[in-house]
Amino acid sequence: MDTGLGGKGVLVTGAAGGIGSAVARAFAAEGARVGVHYRSSKARAESVAFEVDGVVLQADLTVESEADELVPAAAAALGRLDVLVANAGDWPSEDAPVWDMSYERWRRYLAANLDSVFLSCRAFLRHVKQTGEGNIVIVASTAGIFGEAGHSDYAAAKGALVAGFLKSLKNEVVRIAPRGRVNAVAPGWTATDMTRDFVGDRDFVAKITRTMALDKLGAADDVARTIVALASDAISGHVSGEVVTVAGGMEGRILRE
Repeated sequence: MDTGLGGKGVLVTGAAGGIGSAVARAFAAEGARVGVHYRSSKARAESVAFEVDGVVLQADLTVESEADELVPAAAAALGRLDVLVANAGDWPSEDAPVWDMSYERWRRYLAANLDSVFLSCRAFLRHVKQTGEGNIVIVASTAGIFGEAGHSDYAAAKGALVAGFLKSLKNEVVRIAPRGRVNAVAPGWTATDMTRDFVGDRDFVAKITRTMALDKLGAADDVARTIVALASDAISGHVSGEVVTVAGGMEGRILRE
């Protein structure tokens, strides 16, 4: 099926990471022109951009001025900008229950996972206000749906994205773009470089897949293909405000053995 994404301009934030790079490749395979954003992983971003014939764009999305400048830079480099994939974020590997969590860590991961999405979406919607069209796909997490003990900072940020933020944006975007849409994906545990140390543990994988209908971990390509489908007006033109969970039928967490 033709996704209708050929020739479109797509900005993927956090495109140097495992899911982000898979998203960049998936859009490029549909003929889209891709902006490969990174914060600090320059070499990996350049490698992805070379592979997809995209453009490299750097910004710290927790800094307001840099986030504001990213979208105009992407539009200029790509010639047009139609889709934002708000993928950039950070997951704290250390387990810290709330009573042990520092306020510094709480603020850091809310900024990395919530502030960054707000700022990048705001900048993109200012662009949409000028063009009258555009779609957003937010990359959240099952942590925002089921919670994640030891990572309440991350879960709180992702939960805010799939609840109040997403539901507000899908109603606001149509004020400036009658066909504009905003959706989200919520990946579960996905095999990427960021999770390598965890998903390499067979006992850990057996535990986290016990609430999943499919007895396997997700791959970055699974998430990427879902994002492409949501971004496509041809496939998902009447879908907005939805959260698609890409987690093998996950129903919750195993809390006790």
